[in-house]
Amino acid sequence: MKIRILVIIVLVFISCKKEIENQSKIAKTTKKETTDKGIDTITISNKHKINKILCDLDGDKLNETVEIVRSTKSGKSGLRIIFGNGNRIDYLGMGNNILEQGFDEIDWAGIFEKAPKNGIYWNNVNDDGEILTEGEIKETDKIKLLNDGIFLHAEESCGGGIIYLKDGKYKWIQQE
Repeated sequence: MKIRILVIIVLVFISCKKEIENQSKIAKTTKKETTDKGIDTITISNKHKINKILCDLDGDKLNETVEIVRSTKSGKSGLRIIFGNGNRIDYLGMGNNILEQGFDEIDWAGIFEKAPKNGIYWNNVNDDGEILTEGEIKETDKIKLLNDGIFLHAEESCGGGIIYLKDGKYKWIQQE
């Protein structure tokens, strides 16, 4: 009888431990956070092959963590940018217009990577939507990134851009 009680206690303990481990795994991917739209449940995107990059957006020599996340409130994806100093978290997308570019989520982004510091970039699409060659771009219109940026690009349809910080504000460079 004592052995049966002991076995039952051990089984209950093991079952509780597994439940705690499962809850811990869920907590790592799901988190209630305060965004532009108030309290929201944010989950890491599992739609994207790469959903996390490290880069120094603000030049403080501390890497920011940039993740593709999804809002369960809006059902839309976006970026969560956690600053290396731990003092700031920014959200782009998730139902909010991203840098006035006409889209509010980034499910279209098949390529998500760091745009390295000192890279030279330019908007290569004119106001009529035509793609410009490098020779058509004035030197004064070229942008040298002083810090890392975030490169987002549609894998199939050739379109995207670079998000970077300038004077504490996010900017967009249109690429194709």
